[in-house]
Amino acid sequence: MAPEVLWLFREPAACQTLVDGSYLVFDRAGHRVCRVPPSGSEAVELVRIGPEAGNIIGPSAFALAGDRFIVADAPRQRERVQLFGFDGGLLSSFSLSGRATARITQGRLTFNGVSSLRWAGRSIVMSQPETGGVMIEFTPRGHPVRTIGQFRATGHEDDRDLHLALNSGLPLFRKYDDDDRLLFARHIQGPELGATIQTLPTAWPRRTDGLGRDLPLAPPTVRTAEVDPAGNLWVSLWLPFTYVYDSHGDKIRTVQFRDAGLLSPDRLFFESRDRPLVTPGCYRFSV
Repeated sequence: MAPEVLWLFREPAACQTLVDGSYLVFDRAGHRVCRVPPSGSEAVELVRIGPEAGNIIGPSAFALAGDRFIVADAPRQRERVQLFGFDGGLLSSFSLSGRATARITQGRLTFNGVSSLRWAGRSIVMSQPETGGVMIEFTPRGHPVRTIGQFRATGHEDDRDLHLALNSGLPLFRKYDDDDRLLFARHIQGPELGATIQTLPTAWPRRTDGLGRDLPLAPPTVRTAEVDPAGNLWVSLWLPFTYVYDSHGDKIRTVQFRDAGLLSPDRLFFESRDRPLVTPGCYRFSV
């Protein structure tokens, strides 16, 4: 993508290629989604800022959904999920019950609430720990299907907000089968994490969010994670390292992304097994 086009985006939080070679760019801080042709010479706005249906305001997550894309946002403090066609036309929309919950953040990254979502072929799977499970599955019309995943024990179950925060962005992953049976759990370990693990706090300061809630400030260890076309899990740490695990949970490589300096990805999209698109910046790498 031409560098001059990147200057048009305030915060490109996701950049994904389509079958025709064009790009979809989710500009989170700009509250919009744009399509960039293969030449990378211009940006066509598909979805723009606004609280109305078909627009987005306060967006937090983005995902491709076959020949469509999904955006989660929060108009009037209500979390909403919208499904769009590649022309920007609204296909479906639903809101989650209750007011938008406060999210644990580090800088501009979001770590709970609708911080991540994925298209599962016929349904939408998203992070919603407030519902009592690690993930929840919805139909495109917003009907809940099931919750998936169990929280890890933290010793702080009596403090709900801290318990949820300590289950977000942690150096741990689990694999479940199609029937929600736990296959295995793995701690994310490596020499790069030694100092971080040794200095984990035992008490967490609190802060007041925009809704007046008193929340724990629990810095995350993991920035993002993604599965590549070969079924390997890539886990991007807050430190500028990415660990890659095979489908059995064994670590097979450690990767560092370098541009002008070391880059810590906050989103990965794979054009092929070893060619990820990385944000921030919408950079293509050959690993």
